[in-house]
Amino acid sequence: MPVPARKRRRRTPGQIARGVRRRARRLAGRLRHVWRRSLQLRVVTSTLVLSMAVVVVLGVFLMQSIVASVLTSTEVSAVEESRANIATASGYLTQPADSTDITQDATAQGQTMNPVDAAAKALTDRSGGRYDVVVFNDASVGEGRASGQVDWSSIPALLRAKVQSSEEQSLWVQTVKIRYIGAKQPESAWVVGARVNGTYEIYHVFPLGDEEKTLLAVQQMVFGAGAALVLLLAGVASLVTRQVVTPVRLARQAAERLAAGRLEERLKVRGEDDLARLATSFNEMASNLAVKIHQLEELSQVQRQFVSDVSHELRTPLTTVRMAADLLYEGREDFDPASARAAELMQNQLERFESMLADLLEISRYDAGAATLDLDPVDMRDVVLRAVGDSEALAERQATRFELRLPNEPCMAEVDSRRVERILRNLLFNAIEHGEGKDIVVTLGADRDAVAVAVRDHGVGLKPGEETMVFDRFWRADPSRARTIGGTGLGLAISREDAMLHGGWLQAWGAPGEGSQFRLSLPRVAGAPLRGSPLPLVPPEVEMRRTWRGHATPVLTPAPAETAPRARENVDAGAFDAE
Repeated sequence: MPVPARKRRRRTPGQIARGVRRRARRLAGRLRHVWRRSLQLRVVTSTLVLSMAVVVVLGVFLMQSIVASVLTSTEVSAVEESRANIATASGYLTQPADSTDITQDATAQGQTMNPVDAAAKALTDRSGGRYDVVVFNDASVGEGRASGQVDWSSIPALLRAKVQSSEEQSLWVQTVKIRYIGAKQPESAWVVGARVNGTYEIYHVFPLGDEEKTLLAVQQMVFGAGAALVLLLAGVASLVTRQVVTPVRLARQAAERLAAGRLEERLKVRGEDDLARLATSFNEMASNLAVKIHQLEELSQVQRQFVSDVSHELRTPLTTVRMAADLLYEGREDFDPASARAAELMQNQLERFESMLADLLEISRYDAGAATLDLDPVDMRDVVLRAVGDSEALAERQATRFELRLPNEPCMAEVDSRRVERILRNLLFNAIEHGEGKDIVVTLGADRDAVAVAVRDHGVGLKPGEETMVFDRFWRADPSRARTIGGTGLGLAISREDAMLHGGWLQAWGAPGEGSQFRLSLPRVAGAPLRGSPLPLVPPEVEMRRTWRGHATPVLTPAPAETAPRARENVDAGAFDAE
């Protein structure tokens, strides 16, 4: 039996709107990325925008000047011609208008022509088609005579009122949209009106159709010339910018290859200008840098070899001294008190010496790149419990208690359990030594991609800037303070190397009087990139106190440059991602 096809669910308008917004944000992000990365694009775009603004301003000013000049000349010509026609029309309008229905056909038959028609005909004959005439007589109850199929009713009433109330033969000018009787479309025109012989009104209609066509052609020419000028300026800017950006881009690419370890990278020098001198300086810098790096590599190799050789060579005499010290330590009860105390001190210092040798050998393996991982899927809860169990004896001597915050479900991760336990033991020993006998909180967290362990103490804390220095070899926050638990000064440095070997982070936070917190973040799958941590670097109670005091913006401690950049909270994933 065939399975019916699943009916496609229709999307709601809200879902469509959200999808459109997501695509718009994605497109805007890509455009911002391209804009930030391309100097040539920014220069060309800026030139294009500025040139467009300049061309628009000049074009508007030029068009306004041309329009004003054309309309002013047309208006002056219309007024002068209308003034000359008024005297001619005055002679035709001296008779009383008592026969308004006489037509031109009657004139052809020898009859007397109406004065209004006679004036209109005389003025129209003189126009040569350049203008039309509209004549009104008060006796005709507002009706008039017009030439050229002009609709006399298109003369504005306001203009007629001004003409009727003005002095004899005074001219009034106004632009009017003139309508025509028939199929001819309305058009703009100058209308010049005057009152003649008391009761007559004469309006000369000068169409502006030709002027409008001329201005439209001029506008198109200005627009085309402006667009061509803008494109030309953009092309010139692109060409000039390319001549500058291309050598800079080549220098940037060479610098990237040089930073990647290709010390033989050099730039081609062309000419003697500033860019050529830049290429010469870059080549000299690269040569000097290659020499210095080679010297440093040789020195580093000598130092690593020295540490490795010394560590191995010291093992044989140390074994002999150790055997002798064990015999003395076992027989200390037969010695006098001073000799017995000396045997105990020698035993303790030999243990510390052996621990330091082991750490130095481990550091030498990291420096030589010989350290490897023995990966297995393990439950991080068991790793934390074993590390805490190894530290309980020391914590009891320092009157310190552990507070464990472990999840109920397993936290599986592919790690080298021996190295992770060593990291946690070093963190716990450090917290015991600097925790001043206060409780130590150990928190384990996990999300889909990572696991994290945070060790929080409430001791002296760290000063600003010490969050990264604490991982340096043999570094002490207070050089005058003696080590109370006999550490070698290499524990945190080795712990950071172990974390980096896993592809993880080891980060520190601290503040004077508020204690410190160390956070170990590891990917759950070996080799997977670590993008965030499921635990915050700053303890939540400290963040809450800062918020209550008016510091609304969290201050997160930067991670070491070798491990991870600054952390920020990822609200969507419930994790603290690294930017």
